Amino acid sequence: MFKTVRNSLLALLAAMPLLAVAAPSAHDVVQQTTETLLADLKANKEQYRNNPNAFYDSLNEILGPVVDVDGIARGVMTVRYSRQASPEQMSRFQENFKRSLMQFYGNALLEYNNQDIRVLPASGRAEGERTSVGMEIRDGKGVVYPLSYTMVSIDGGWKLRNVVINGINVGKLFRDQFAQSMQNNRNDLDKVIDTWADTVARARQARGES
Repeated sequence: MFKTVRNSLLALLAAMPLLAVAAPSAHDVVQQTTETLLADLKANKEQYRNNPNAFYDSLNEILGPVVDVDGIARGVMTVRYSRQASPEQMSRFQENFKRSLMQFYGNALLEYNNQDIRVLPASGRAEGERTSVGMEIRDGKGVVYPLSYTMVSIDGGWKLRNVVINGINVGKLFRDQFAQSMQNNRNDLDKVIDTWADTVARARQARGES
């Protein structure tokens, strides 16, 4: 009996290092990234207001590792256009898309004024290869805006694939903008790629978003 207990303890001790370095859950990734982002914004907000490019660089450092840029970009392009794109065009669009995403997100964050932002508790359900993580933003008037992050498992870690903000599917919004830009530019993929940041900026202004 004592031998069995000893062996069990040895097995548990051997497994502890593996448990200690277990990959964070999708909920953990969102929670940790949000905390890091808000702490950085709080410490450097005035500097970022005067130098937005520094903020975009910081956003890229914080968000870049947890955003599935390739998956999002292909989803925005859709199979129809991504199959037509050369590797160089796809790489260029991913870079332009990432930059526009950081600007889109960053402009909104610069207007952040101590609103209550919280990641909702994990549901406890099995996550599989794809799951959602909820968040709420409460503005100064007490109005609550729900967010839902779609997270996918890639190479043992969780990355952001899409965001739904107050019922608005951001992935679909970008996808519709891409399709409209292709139509406006007579299916000139290079032109659509090179003017993508302007396309997003115009759409944001038309919707009255910051």
